Amino acid sequence: MATCPQGHASGADDYCDTCGSQMTGGPAPAAAAPAATAATAAGAAPAEASAEGCPVCRTPRAGQFCEVCGHDYSGSAPVQAAATGARWEAVTAADRAYYEEVIAQGGPDASAVAFPPYCPERSFALTGEQVRIGRRSRTRDGRPEIDLTGPPEDPGVSHLHAVLLAQRDGSWTLVDPGSSNGTRVNGKQLTVNVPVPVAAGDRIHVGAWTVITIREGTP
Repeated sequence: MATCPQGHASGADDYCDTCGSQMTGGPAPAAAAPAATAATAAGAAPAEASAEGCPVCRTPRAGQFCEVCGHDYSGSAPVQAAATGARWEAVTAADRAYYEEVIAQGGPDASAVAFPPYCPERSFALTGEQVRIGRRSRTRDGRPEIDLTGPPEDPGVSHLHAVLLAQRDGSWTLVDPGSSNGTRVNGKQLTVNVPVPVAAGDRIHVGAWTVITIREGTP
């Protein structure tokens, strides 16, 4: 009669018939599936896939949204905003009071940023699943739906500064994917990658002097 590693006498020579421990010299237990294989079997992408660039434009990943094309890495299913009969729009302009506040806070480039002598309002319709806010990239094929390239051009606006996301009830949320100078909604600084709801009358401040006002009107 064999003795298991726990000291029990066992009539079986593979596993102890008292405590179930493997007997010395018995058959080795089945090897666990590799982590990547197990993850794939569960429906998740292998770890190495997450390290790849954007599947749309191949830009290296730096956050939830691609900084060039705005691709959402979360993999959320497309959201179709409900038809409400209303036309949402974003109106851009220059805000002198905000500019003076930004300059007063200082910064390495504050002295070089001037308030534009003339900045006409521009209106952008909010349509589709997402509306990117930023500036066109001169070296990459990136063109945001709300293009703040100018003239005049606000140098504090990132190429992909913020993204408006359509919701199923017809409303919108705003997320800052990690802009260089941050985004404010009604004076409150956004936390990176944390969506916040926006509604008619809300004022979004980006860059050194740009204000974007959300409006709701008839089609």
